[in-house]
Amino acid sequence: MPQIHLRAEVGDYAPLVLLPGDPGRATMIAGLFDGGLEKARLVNQHRSLLGYTGTYHGVPISVQTSGIGTPSFSIVMEELLNLGVQRFIRTGTCGGIAYGLKTGDVVIATAAVPDDGSTRTYLHGDPFAPAADFELTRALVDTARARGVEPTVGVVNSVDVFYNTDADYASKMRGRGIVAVEMEASALFYLAMRERGRRKGVRGACILTVSDTLMADDEAVGVDYMSLESLEAATKTMIEIALEAGTSLA
Repeated sequence: MPQIHLRAEVGDYAPLVLLPGDPGRATMIAGLFDGGLEKARLVNQHRSLLGYTGTYHGVPISVQTSGIGTPSFSIVMEELLNLGVQRFIRTGTCGGIAYGLKTGDVVIATAAVPDDGSTRTYLHGDPFAPAADFELTRALVDTARARGVEPTVGVVNSVDVFYNTDADYASKMRGRGIVAVEMEASALFYLAMRERGRRKGVRGACILTVSDTLMADDEAVGVDYMSLESLEAATKTMIEIALEAGTSLA
């Protein structure tokens, strides 16, 4: 039976799905599948939540637009779980918090601070630490290093507000060792862990491109945001890492 937002059936998605927020990036990822976009199968376009299925180096793989923020992301992931998907890799962007991070750098999240409404709703106020799957995360790190990319690996903060004007917004997170801020990872990690708690082999991981940085001397959001051309080039490298890492565990 088709889902409410993803008008697809069981079997339309591969066991491994990459999850970008941007439908344009979903199409770009599908263009990297074997045979390019022409060989990829469009499995969903409802609400512009574009989803494609194909293969990468012969391994079945899908990509599905998640939208921005945990409310949209959790809807998409819940429906993908209903459709039998087992491995999820968020491929997105983030604001760099850690000292030394530059635009274009790669961040791989080990866990996420659930500073968002959706994850808090799932948890009903219970304390919880949403964490990435170790094997899938290690594959991302190993693949990045094999390609000559040294990722920043650590905890990210998942938030609801992009244009946060609090004076201590970045410094507080930096003082706690947070490496980046983004908007979806907490829901991804929580839902994957919930399914593993139900004895299902679901794994979740997250790789991000730093699109802007929040530095100590200038904490305005987006002041150094990358041009679209530079961002596309940087995210392509990140996506190739995700494709190789994800399919290496198939």
